[in-house]
Amino acid sequence: MGGGAAVRPPRPARTAAAHRLTARTIEEALISADDFDLSPDTGWTRGHWTAVADDLLAAVQRFRSPRGGRIDLPGAPARAGVTSDGLEGFARTFLLAAFRAAGDEDPRPLEPYLEGLVSGPAGDAADRWPPIGSHGPGGQPMVESASVALGLLTTRRWTWDRLDGAEQDRLEAWLRGALRHEPAPNNWYLFPMAVAAFLDEVGRGDAETAGAIDRALELLEGWYRGDGWYSDGDGRAFDHYIGWAMHLYPVLVAHLRGDTAQLEHLGPRLREFLGSFAATFDVNGAPLHQGRSLTYRVATLSAVALGEVVGWTPLRPGQTRRILSAGLRYFLDRGALTDGILSRGWHGPHDASLQPYSGPASPYWASKGFIGLLLPETAPLWTAAEEPPPAAGPDRTIAIPSVGWLVQTTQADGMVRVHNHGSDHVNPWDAETAEPDPLYARFAYSTRTGPTAVRNAADNHVALHVRGQDSVRRRIHPIGSGPDWVASWHQPRFPGAPGPVLPQGRIESLVVARGAWEVHVHRLRAVPAGIPVTVTGWALAAATPQDLDDHVDGVTVEVRTKETTTRLVGCHGFDAAGVDRAPQGTAYGAWALVPTLRGSVRAGELLVTASTLTAAPGAAVPQVAVDGTSVSIDWSDGSRTTCDWESDAPVVLTTP
Repeated sequence: MGGGAAVRPPRPARTAAAHRLTARTIEEALISADDFDLSPDTGWTRGHWTAVADDLLAAVQRFRSPRGGRIDLPGAPARAGVTSDGLEGFARTFLLAAFRAAGDEDPRPLEPYLEGLVSGPAGDAADRWPPIGSHGPGGQPMVESASVALGLLTTRRWTWDRLDGAEQDRLEAWLRGALRHEPAPNNWYLFPMAVAAFLDEVGRGDAETAGAIDRALELLEGWYRGDGWYSDGDGRAFDHYIGWAMHLYPVLVAHLRGDTAQLEHLGPRLREFLGSFAATFDVNGAPLHQGRSLTYRVATLSAVALGEVVGWTPLRPGQTRRILSAGLRYFLDRGALTDGILSRGWHGPHDASLQPYSGPASPYWASKGFIGLLLPETAPLWTAAEEPPPAAGPDRTIAIPSVGWLVQTTQADGMVRVHNHGSDHVNPWDAETAEPDPLYARFAYSTRTGPTAVRNAADNHVALHVRGQDSVRRRIHPIGSGPDWVASWHQPRFPGAPGPVLPQGRIESLVVARGAWEVHVHRLRAVPAGIPVTVTGWALAAATPQDLDDHVDGVTVEVRTKETTTRLVGCHGFDAAGVDRAPQGTAYGAWALVPTLRGSVRAGELLVTASTLTAAPGAAVPQVAVDGTSVSIDWSDGSRTTCDWESDAPVVLTTP
């Protein structure tokens, strides 16, 4: 598989429209021009990163409170309220200023924040920070306390050390609220850990700070699942939080404190994590569109940069910078900024990408993606020539057994698809009859498509139709995985009460991927014959319905945009095909179409489909034969995969 030259995207044009930040454009900033000798794909250097950071910081200052304690960005408030939102604006941009200052040994980016460190804990109402409470709306300040603490830990001599004793006492008193209230049962326990580590570092540690650190590190061990991956809390929650939280906080704190023993323990996990996670970035810079809080955008890059900062990464410096610069450009080029302010959304504003806790300043967790600025301009991260990222080729699949994911990349278009048979974000104590979360419930995600919204036609899904209701996929139970396959099962649930119940009913699902194609096999157990069943493929989105073309031929569906094509082929068990509309669209367009296959449950029969999502059409449809519980797949490259699913776990073998 593979072969040929690695895919290389066209060099991006530098236009004022593409990079308008504040009153000036990147072209007008006092930086060098694009350097395609050092950075043959993106043209970007450290100077571009510092220019973007400086403009982001400059843009928010017009919204600072009288003494700088809060930055009250415009927009509808989050559930925590406008005061908490203002603290969020201060804390998250303060972290960016800290990275910017530390890497260049230049305290000037911090100057707008110094007065706020005094007025926030004890200023007038317009500046004062809300107290830290337990998780829930009142707990949002706990999240922001970690950014304040990390910023202080990074820049102590220019911030904390400049405060007088009384000012330090008041700031400490506010920070300690994070140690005295209950975090949410997930990555939130790392926030008081960061606060406690800072207080300990400045000589204000005690039993309370030690307890917060020990508690967080103990929980972190329990949440480690292997292959470099943690779960974000109990259960199976795998998403970008593993990079920008579970790895970032403990590793960065250990690095800033010079805790060699802790780095020797956590560093190898970060390196192993990046071995699979770095492959989830598209050659065009896009991160995987999966999981909550996607409005943080550039924060998806933080673990990649952190690996280079602390020296625990499998990537070469040029590969790391290629991922980072392409990722930053990806969002700037696609409208992430509105009048210099990061909007709430993915490309531009997009309400369906948001959570109730997403306020006007929430997108500034993007500051974490700038952690590479801690390294000076002489560091290899900034001096090595760009190298192609893992997604550039050759074609490959990467199984992550602990997560239940299969990462699929293709050289011809540099696209990434991740087949999800293990991340559901359902706590052990959660009910299984709630609405599914489209950002976790789908069978697959990619770097060029987003899931459709709840109550729209569901993409990448299998549904039973009982009493007028469609079943949903909530809790995912992994079955196993191999070099090119992954499998899981779930119980079909029906949201609402009273909903249908299928006693002992379960849907077992397997995907085998090769090149740009994947073959899905579903085995239905304890599901009565005759129940209608629907299987869907990749949703393609565009600005208007006229920007989408679709064609149905028997049990084959094709949907196209100018850039991307998807096909869904019914190989066994289907009677009809069609296209469902998703009028709420996805993060990639206001209107979406979902290829759909329909059939009915037949006792002992498998449901088998072949599907592709590609920007480089050409590979022939794999030929699939089904004999009872055995499936054989002949791929266009001449290889063959056989799957025997007579026992509880499938036996999958691919031969050249």
